Amino acid sequence: MRACLLILLLAAIFGANASQTRGSLDNAKPEIEKLVAASGAELVGVAVYDTETNQTLMINERASFHAASTMKLPVMMEIFRLADRKKIGLNDPVGIKNKFYSIVDGSEYRLSKSDDSDQELYGRIGQTAPVIELIDRMITWSSNLATNLLIEKVKAENVNALMRELGANDIQVLRGVEDSKAFQAGKNNTTTAYDLTLLLRLIAENKFLNRRACEKMVEILSAQHFNDGIPAGLPTATRVAHKTGNITKIHHDAGIVYAPGRKPYVITVLTKGIAEQKRSGKLIADISREVYKAVAR
Repeated sequence: MRACLLILLLAAIFGANASQTRGSLDNAKPEIEKLVAASGAELVGVAVYDTETNQTLMINERASFHAASTMKLPVMMEIFRLADRKKIGLNDPVGIKNKFYSIVDGSEYRLSKSDDSDQELYGRIGQTAPVIELIDRMITWSSNLATNLLIEKVKAENVNALMRELGANDIQVLRGVEDSKAFQAGKNNTTTAYDLTLLLRLIAENKFLNRRACEKMVEILSAQHFNDGIPAGLPTATRVAHKTGNITKIHHDAGIVYAPGRKPYVITVLTKGIAEQKRSGKLIADISREVYKAVAR
């Protein structure tokens, strides 16, 4: 009799723990909603997918935001796709220039060195750089010049076509960076938290192209130099493979988090309407912290 009671008690304990684990992201959602409400943001989108438990957490996940520099992730994926098909070589040289053409009327425009987070390439105009270096600078330093050179090479419409093939149905990559005429005409790159999380999940699970390509993209994303968002809410030295995006009152971060002792999870936080980047960065970090507490405990 006592043995039966002990078995029932253990079953109840492990059942409760399993239920708590399964519902951990659900338990985090109210805390995240409080953070969002207190932030004063106009709009916040959150999408989380845990590859270990298949749990998700979604808040305004389908809302459309100006993509800012998060559009550089789809560009990287298209380049790797072309490399996999032998249509481009990652070591192919690309001419470095600062002259591009608006998608509105074909007129010339140039990028502002002072507005670019990576100014090194501007000193190399007239020279060449391999594709893989431009990818690295586009992701890790968020180089606008590298981005425009790569988009010109692979074409925005091909990036969009890949996104649809992968099931990212709302993300739009229409153009390069700083096309002011396109901006004024409302022709902007846009994204959703859902789509960015979907893309990063494919990479995290080695389901895009092949393991080697995914591991190389994770390596590049892990070298990100701007870490005031998702990584700032995590224990020191936690590996995060991520891509940020910032323009006026827009601050995004989307990444793969490698918490110790478990499979990774994917998190995207998109914010709109917070003028001070320190405040929006703190909001992203606080949301990141709540997710980590929920899945990594």
